[in-house]
Amino acid sequence: MALSEDGGTSLKRDLGTLESYAVLVGILVGAGIFRVTSEATLSTGPSVLLGHLVLAPVVLATAVAYLVFLSTPMGLEPGGEILHIARTFADRRLTFLAAWLKLIAYLGAGAYLTDAMSLNLLELLAPGLEHGGLVRTLVSLTLLGLLLGIQIAGVRWFGRLQVAMCSVLALSLAVLIVPGLFAIELDNYRPFFTGGPIGFASALPSLFFAYAGFEALSQAAGEVRDSRARLPRVFVRGILFTTGLFVSMSLVAFGVLPSDEVGASGVPMSTAARAYLPLGAELFVTLGAFLAVATSLNATIFVPARLLWNLAREGEMPGIFGKLHAVRRTPVVGLVASVLVMAVLLVSGRLGLALGIAVVALMSLYALHSWALVRVAGLNPGLLGEARTRLSRRVQLTAAWLSVLALGTLIGVRFLGDVRTMAATSFPGRWAQLDLTSLELYVLWVVLGGIVFRLGRLGKARAG
Repeated sequence: MALSEDGGTSLKRDLGTLESYAVLVGILVGAGIFRVTSEATLSTGPSVLLGHLVLAPVVLATAVAYLVFLSTPMGLEPGGEILHIARTFADRRLTFLAAWLKLIAYLGAGAYLTDAMSLNLLELLAPGLEHGGLVRTLVSLTLLGLLLGIQIAGVRWFGRLQVAMCSVLALSLAVLIVPGLFAIELDNYRPFFTGGPIGFASALPSLFFAYAGFEALSQAAGEVRDSRARLPRVFVRGILFTTGLFVSMSLVAFGVLPSDEVGASGVPMSTAARAYLPLGAELFVTLGAFLAVATSLNATIFVPARLLWNLAREGEMPGIFGKLHAVRRTPVVGLVASVLVMAVLLVSGRLGLALGIAVVALMSLYALHSWALVRVAGLNPGLLGEARTRLSRRVQLTAAWLSVLALGTLIGVRFLGDVRTMAATSFPGRWAQLDLTSLELYVLWVVLGGIVFRLGRLGKARAG
């Protein structure tokens, strides 16, 4: 694994429009619909499909900030929203906090997705059996290692694999949805709200994970050809297409099975397919579920390494993360480090905690990024003037405020549930069981980030 001596100044622009759609749709149609559906069902039942419709405008409003910033010259660079926040606020502490939140979000999500991927593979090989223990962990680590090897090989191989998996996934979704629409029984939608208004509200933060990660595409800006023109279009069309898929899949899953069966299954779409498809078609749906999580995990591994590469170039992380492979031009050190952390989280078995902190951290990051769109006219009008977007400033502000308020509400709902848990249990007991709430993990991670930032500043001061 030879690294370039100068750290490498550029990534390879080997991704086109097709690969861009595969990155966006692939990371969305993953564990969010194939795994989190079960967890959200326990709180609210069939109204999960309404949850997707409620969250879709929030995601589109949040995407507006990405459309605007990607249409500026920053749309040619791989910094993503971290670069946009840095240019708008010109505050290194705030910028580092945003990057720090994104790191924990993707590392936690990567561990969760790896487990979901192995579960679907084992379900494909041995349908209907219990899959747990050492075998599941070993399969998870093996799959994680394989994806790591492909990413190190080069971004072109990453893109080709993403397109190939999405192609098979599309066929499997057609097999799941089209026949399923004719097998729906309306009685299965009753009661629609099994947990009442409180249950529905509490399910939304977890259900948001279905859309979380859509911004990963912005992290690929340095590796997409003509990214400034292509990526804004891909964002809007990809999110709208994916929302339609989520609603259609939920409509079928809850239409062919009672909600308690959907909630009890770790592979809800495969369980639903078993109710109305012959064995061969059912296994094809399970293959699609496996590939859906694989595409999501593939894109999830992609992001942290690019983020670490950018932080290293800014002097906020050790310089080793800023080096690229001498031939492949991939951030190999960041890739290996990210996968190792995901593996540790996976082996720890606390995947619920990983999911919780991932969702809250990403929602915080999205809210901060939308706030940057609100403030950019006053803080950096020159940057706003470079945007090529056709969206009026009024539309931009409306979308940004909707995003900030909606995401703030979702974070508040999540933290309110955490406060109730903290009031009902003791901290020593939760600590002994490694069962901390999302709020506690969030605070701990922010404090740790402050320490890392301070140490980095001290190191730079000594070097100076």
